[in-house]
Amino acid sequence: MQEQRHYPNAPITEAIIDFRVTLPEDFSFDRLLAIQDEIQELFPTSEILQANTFLIEPGSTMSVNAQSQKNGLAFTGKDQRKKVQVTLSGFTFSHLAPYSSWNNFHKEAKLLWQIYKNICQPINVTRAAVRFVNQINIPVLEKVELNDYLRTVPDVSTDLTQGMLSSFFMQLQIPQTDLNCILIINEALAPQVTPGFMSIILDIDLYREQLWQSNDESIWTFLEKLHLRKNQVFEASITDKTRRLFE
Repeated sequence: MQEQRHYPNAPITEAIIDFRVTLPEDFSFDRLLAIQDEIQELFPTSEILQANTFLIEPGSTMSVNAQSQKNGLAFTGKDQRKKVQVTLSGFTFSHLAPYSSWNNFHKEAKLLWQIYKNICQPINVTRAAVRFVNQINIPVLEKVELNDYLRTVPDVSTDLTQGMLSSFFMQLQIPQTDLNCILIINEALAPQVTPGFMSIILDIDLYREQLWQSNDESIWTFLEKLHLRKNQVFEASITDKTRRLFE
């Protein structure tokens, strides 16, 4: 697989770094509020995240009780492009388009994680992930053959009525044995936004489930490897015709 080139018009719509964690048993939602004080200047907008649970009580008249409790906080940056979620089960940092570079994204995520870690004192990290969502806008001046742009596409039987797909969703889950992780590729046709173009979502998600100590710096080295593999997967998923769309 090739490593990704630098594209002037990269199709990345969202980049995500995500950790699942185990917090101390006595940790409460209120302690998450201290994070707001640390990052409020850069992330001034916040909202409370709720976790919903449903309890089904059987009987002659079965009843369903819904319960909601505070599970975390979501913060949005001044420019509306950066978001941080801090919850009782993890930490997520995301960057919406336009995306600058992995180095900047990685560095900022690490600083925000340090704040989360200092306040929440997680016992360990149980899952680490890197995810990049791409939107590829293809001109439809004539009939589009998906395999002219993507190297992995739905294979429609020739016995079925042929024509341009109006919708599709495809998911592949591929173990990456050398990295001891799982690759998930989602492809889907997005709703049309720009006349004359069809938009394909190419969503690349890589994760590993294992136990790391929360102060283990090797997690960040591992994320670097996931990012490199993401680049390779992206390049392996597109054609030269697609690459020209990003130049």
